[in-house]
Amino acid sequence: MTTADITAPAPSPLTCCPRSKVKRAAKRASYDRAPAYALIDRLKTAHVAFVEQGEPRIIPITAWRMGDNLYLHTLNGGRLAKRLESGIPLCLSFAVTEEWVMSKSAFNHSANYQSLVLFGTAALVTDEAEFDASFRTVINDLEPGRWEQVRPPSAKERKATALFRIPIEEGAFKSRTGGPVEEPDDMDLPVWHGNLPV
Repeated sequence: MTTADITAPAPSPLTCCPRSKVKRAAKRASYDRAPAYALIDRLKTAHVAFVEQGEPRIIPITAWRMGDNLYLHTLNGGRLAKRLESGIPLCLSFAVTEEWVMSKSAFNHSANYQSLVLFGTAALVTDEAEFDASFRTVINDLEPGRWEQVRPPSAKERKATALFRIPIEEGAFKSRTGGPVEEPDDMDLPVWHGNLPV
């Protein structure tokens, strides 16, 4: 796989399988890559879930995108690196709450949000050019041109770092916007309703 293969975006939507198909409030779902990618690029924090010894595990971790691949790094030889390198199935989530939606009834309170759930497996990055391109992407995304100003990773730092690539293939984006949904009988209640920024 070349760097060009990694960075060239795929025009196809996210794959939707039974486990990734949004069922509740399905009209809020999208399988387009654009909103999914925008959320990844904005947050750069994922919760990575997997099963270990028959029990669930979930770990918040910095994750970023280059092309149609998600990247994350951890301590080389550490517990998480060993689990990721084993090829276990992963579920990754990104989410942000934009506003609280305040209703005249307790039941109809809600939130305006964006969320993304992805499924996949991780592969250890061993190519030095891909390693550098990935970290250049995230560092320059934080501050344009910063990679060109800082010291590149040393041989010792490279050895201590396990970088993983997760192809972005299956998942679903979901969001809510708008104001409260009110019952007609509640409209005369003397209580404020509307959107409360987080």
